[in-house]
Amino acid sequence: MRIGVLGGGQLGLMLAEAGEPLGFSFRFLDPNPDAPAGRGRELVCAAFDDAEAIDRFADGLDVATFEFENVGPETLARLERLVPLRPGVRSLEMKHDRLVEKRFLQSCGLEVPRYAAVDSEDDLATAVATVGSSSILKTRRFGYDGKGQVRIDRLDEASLRAAWEETGRAPCLLEELVEFRRELSVVLVRGLDGKCRNWPIGENLHRGGILRRTVAPVEGVAAATEARAWAEALANGLDHVGVLALELFERTDGSLAANEFAPRVHNSGHWTIEGSQTSQFENHLRAIAGLPLGCTEAIGHAVMANLIGVCPPTARMLEVAGARIHLYGKAARPGRKLGHVTAVSADREDVLAAGVALEAVIEASTTMSAVGERS
Repeated sequence: MRIGVLGGGQLGLMLAEAGEPLGFSFRFLDPNPDAPAGRGRELVCAAFDDAEAIDRFADGLDVATFEFENVGPETLARLERLVPLRPGVRSLEMKHDRLVEKRFLQSCGLEVPRYAAVDSEDDLATAVATVGSSSILKTRRFGYDGKGQVRIDRLDEASLRAAWEETGRAPCLLEELVEFRRELSVVLVRGLDGKCRNWPIGENLHRGGILRRTVAPVEGVAAATEARAWAEALANGLDHVGVLALELFERTDGSLAANEFAPRVHNSGHWTIEGSQTSQFENHLRAIAGLPLGCTEAIGHAVMANLIGVCPPTARMLEVAGARIHLYGKAARPGRKLGHVTAVSADREDVLAAGVALEAVIEASTTMSAVGERS
């Protein structure tokens, strides 16, 4: 089976690594000639809105999928006419606009933080009065990893104007800043037959809007059953095929609020490569190919740490017990995901200790890099 993937980043790379042992071959579409997934594999190097390139990309494929959301509707519509696209266009349509996404989450029965649409500077002042003084202004389109977001800390006219200017005067969403105990994610896979399998819930740590660490399975989530039910309701509402991730806030009172979802394999599910019976990448491919889904049970406990902006020395990372390194072959630059490291153990305390050790190694390398840039 030949599978086409829109996007050739690290998620595409890990899809190929999971699928090649199953006998799948891959073709990627990406404007970057050095796209990680395209090294040693078939790559159509072109813009995502290049109609002729879309036709070449689709020729001979059995099924197509995507590894990121920022693909235009015209591209998706054209591709879907040429080859089965899984997940379908609907899963991406709900992600192209944060306001549409919030409303869709609510329509599926999920609770979300208070929010209001903001289309002008005057709207912002009105929205703050509705949503509350502790809030964050987000562009409705093209934001990820903390981009396109401005925290509202001061309510005077000058501060609100500055926040509006910082977003580029784009249509925005003002959202309540939730007081939470921890951030969680539910990663599931839904097959062609509509059946879902959930991986254990993970606990996430973000800094600067970027995921830094995931620990799974998480313990003591009073609303765990509800979290899984929400994710399945969302997947069913989309008629989604493949992996989907739902990010949640666990409020201080134990209740949940849905933050956002990703209609694809997700950073918070990387631990499943070593830490579960079947990885999110293999199960995504099984789903879109119409194959039986694999078991999603955890193998002990796992911690996954992202390598952001700088890659520590390999020897230092391997000093951490059980460390398994995944490097994406990307050039270093601030804020860029260069790889991740996972450690798995039967003992939760060992895994938590490994997470602390990995954080220390990453922090030391980040500090050394910053010193080097200043000197």
